[in-house]
Amino acid sequence: MDYTTCYCQSRRCPMFGKTGSSAQLKLHDWQHGQPRFRCQICGSIISASSGTAYAGIRTDLEIYRRGTKTLAEGLSIRATSRLIEVDKDTVNHWLPALGLHSQGVMNYFFRNLHLEECQLDELWTFIYKKEKQLTALEKLAEVYGDAWVWIAFSPVCKLVPAWVVGKRTLPHARRLVFRLKSASDGQIPFFTSDELPHYADALLEVYGEQVQPQRQGTRGRFPKPYRVPPPDLCYAVVVKKREQGRVVEVSTRIVYGTTQQVEAALEASPVSRAINTYGVERNNLTIRQHSRRMSRKVNAFSKDPDYLEHQLTLAFAYYHFVIPHRGLRQRLPHALPPKGRKGSYKKWKQVTPAMAAGLTDHVWTMDELLSFRIPPKSLWK
Repeated sequence: MDYTTCYCQSRRCPMFGKTGSSAQLKLHDWQHGQPRFRCQICGSIISASSGTAYAGIRTDLEIYRRGTKTLAEGLSIRATSRLIEVDKDTVNHWLPALGLHSQGVMNYFFRNLHLEECQLDELWTFIYKKEKQLTALEKLAEVYGDAWVWIAFSPVCKLVPAWVVGKRTLPHARRLVFRLKSASDGQIPFFTSDELPHYADALLEVYGEQVQPQRQGTRGRFPKPYRVPPPDLCYAVVVKKREQGRVVEVSTRIVYGTTQQVEAALEASPVSRAINTYGVERNNLTIRQHSRRMSRKVNAFSKDPDYLEHQLTLAFAYYHFVIPHRGLRQRLPHALPPKGRKGSYKKWKQVTPAMAAGLTDHVWTMDELLSFRIPPKSLWK
């Protein structure tokens, strides 16, 4: 753990958020094997694990790291507790903190992203019970039953800049597009999706420009304003015709933009030569593999929507920063010899989605992800 990133946690202290030699911190004592520092200005006591995923952890840190990696790899809470020989309630207590820390790390890095192309899709799962087994009272809660993980995927850098868990409704589609817009640098990417109509409505509401029509005559109310797509919004859909559950025909349709704009976007894309959603659909398999709660026909499904979000957030952070993506690897100009006597020559440089997006410069370890100290939001540049 890097102690030089510690800072005073008191917002009223003039040293709040300052790190390194300017932090004015002095070693105070040791507690649970970790140092604690005292701010020489306000006298606050700061733990070395404050602002990291290690905060408040009393378990052996090596066991905690192995358990966290096991959860991120997709195992259930009970399977994780058996492997690391820790009570399942302890592992269950770790997951919310891990989810919040992972979300904070991604919120810090996912700012001003340059996205040239974005594919939208949704992934089915269920919470507590399947929809057809819900009682009338459980249906009124609108929490249990069928749930959908809305995904925005960048096929160029394999990044998932935004996702939402909820029902298959327009408000959740709107929330997905809004989160995507908040994480981007303002440039509208080239969008593709399936034929679900919620995407077109959400894109129009988030990116559209409001128009107020003029009143005809001098009496009566003004006409209601409406939204029109901006000139640089390009959106196309992939329409699949099915018979008896099998895809028999695939066609495409342009919703927003012109044919010339779509052809120009495809020509400029380094990965797409036609309107498609293959990237996000392949990423759906990765999500199911790295989250036991998303696997089909298992008893590890989520019983609580919050824990589903925490598990997915941890899996996404692990996917973005720790796991090299085979589709992003780069061939080395010269093969590197093995470190030991045995082994093969290294021909490829491993690249994660965060590296491909220019967010990090190396493949993170699990300890780097857990020990990353999130700066105060007021100091984000």
